[in-house]
Amino acid sequence: MNPFTYQRVSDATGAIAAVAGDEHAAFLAGGTNLVDLMKLHVMTPSRLVDVNAVPLAKIEAGRDGLRIGALARMSDVAADPDVAREFPVIAEALLASASPQLRNMATIGGNLMQRTRCPYFRGDDWACNKRMPGSGCAAAQGEHRNHAILGASDHCFATHPSDLAVALVALDAVVRVRGPAGERSIPLRDFHILPGATPHVECALQQGELITGVDVPASDVAINSRYVKVRDRASYEFALVSAAVALKVEGGVIADCRIALGGVGTKPWRTPEAEQVSRGRPAAASTYEAAASIAVAEARPREQNAFKVELARRVVVHALTTLGSTR
Repeated sequence: MNPFTYQRVSDATGAIAAVAGDEHAAFLAGGTNLVDLMKLHVMTPSRLVDVNAVPLAKIEAGRDGLRIGALARMSDVAADPDVAREFPVIAEALLASASPQLRNMATIGGNLMQRTRCPYFRGDDWACNKRMPGSGCAAAQGEHRNHAILGASDHCFATHPSDLAVALVALDAVVRVRGPAGERSIPLRDFHILPGATPHVECALQQGELITGVDVPASDVAINSRYVKVRDRASYEFALVSAAVALKVEGGVIADCRIALGGVGTKPWRTPEAEQVSRGRPAAASTYEAAASIAVAEARPREQNAFKVELARRVVVHALTTLGSTR
């Protein structure tokens, strides 16, 4: 067992001070991913700082958009009537995640910080550049059916596991953080980092920074949105392919479109080129097909995950077709 200290804090200032200068300290909230990785000896923090008592669990919707506290539970956000009505893609993504028991424990901030479920990352008998930089990537020659076809590098092509992050990146969400240097906001599209040559660097947080919340700006397109997830079984399973899509149609023409993919990228994957080609075109099958093809145009599949290219295309077409028929 790896020894560690445990400390409870009641405010953000105390939380940040508790980890200051200790790169091996970790914040503990729901613990649904961190505790698993500690049991597997993948993560070995020297100190756990329990932030559950920090007042960061509010869910507020208004004219400017949606503000979600980092410690709001996934189940609470999914059940919030304002979220379900104004931002259905967020509620659907949350309900498609994990199990009811985990959603009751897991937090919004923790969901964004969760780490890949690549089996080579989670098993210390295998080479993994994400777990041990410079050791290699066992997936390159091993089982990689569930791995990424977008954003990969020679050093890592593990997928990002979050459903919620895919929905949030489609709606231009911003992550609010606070650290020793003060507060700052990070667009979610920039929050997660492509693996490149440093796959162990997964997000833009600096040492000692704490996620305090997520802001989703108000938009006309968010109300007509949905999350489509394809997986090997109906529940408690990560996406093979998913799509967060939002669509605004005026007079039969697409006025605005948002498309993000999950299960296929090394980070939540926004597809601005596919969105752009849709705007100003008829809300019709030919437009949806063109957008879907562009969304996966840069895919670089390997032998076992090549099926994801066509599957992702079909998922996008299905999601757009469904939304287009409702407006």
